[in-house]
Amino acid sequence: MDAFSYLSVLLSIILGLAITQVLQGYRALILARGRVKLAPTALIWSAVILVSAVQAWWASFGLRDHLEWSFATFAVILLQMILLYMQSAIVLPDPSTTAEAIDLDAHHEAHRRAFFGFLLGTIAASLLKDVMLDGSLPEPRNLVGQLIAAGLAVVGMVIADRRVQLAIALLAAAGLAIYIGLLFAEL
Repeated sequence: MDAFSYLSVLLSIILGLAITQVLQGYRALILARGRVKLAPTALIWSAVILVSAVQAWWASFGLRDHLEWSFATFAVILLQMILLYMQSAIVLPDPSTTAEAIDLDAHHEAHRRAFFGFLLGTIAASLLKDVMLDGSLPEPRNLVGQLIAAGLAVVGMVIADRRVQLAIALLAAAGLAIYIGLLFAEL
């Protein structure tokens, strides 16, 4: 078995858990719908995280040609996936933990800084991964996309206004679609 096949199993498990977190969040919201106040920001972010997990899995196939592996390099890639999982773990509330009404905007606000912190960490790990694998930052379009995402994350951490938060989520969704279309449409 080649190293990529072996190492990719753990990455796939973590990404699968991230996808499961979001899907279970949707299920929980549906089951508790009588006491859930829906809000677009958290729902958009949940979709962005879901697509990001799938994109990360898709992009990880590009590692198949990498032959020299070190624990440090694998640890950075693993960290990137763990941080993505952490975003998925807090993007939606767990209605089973309370019998009270659930407000998705209030949930987003309560976890906003942690969410964007995990996003910044994911981006930093992604950039460090490229440096460790290739000895350089990613190609310019990829780097620009990641820097724009990091800028949005910083604004999201700092500005609590709900309209700004919704605008950031919409920009992130559009940006992710463009990012995937330009860089990851084909293996």
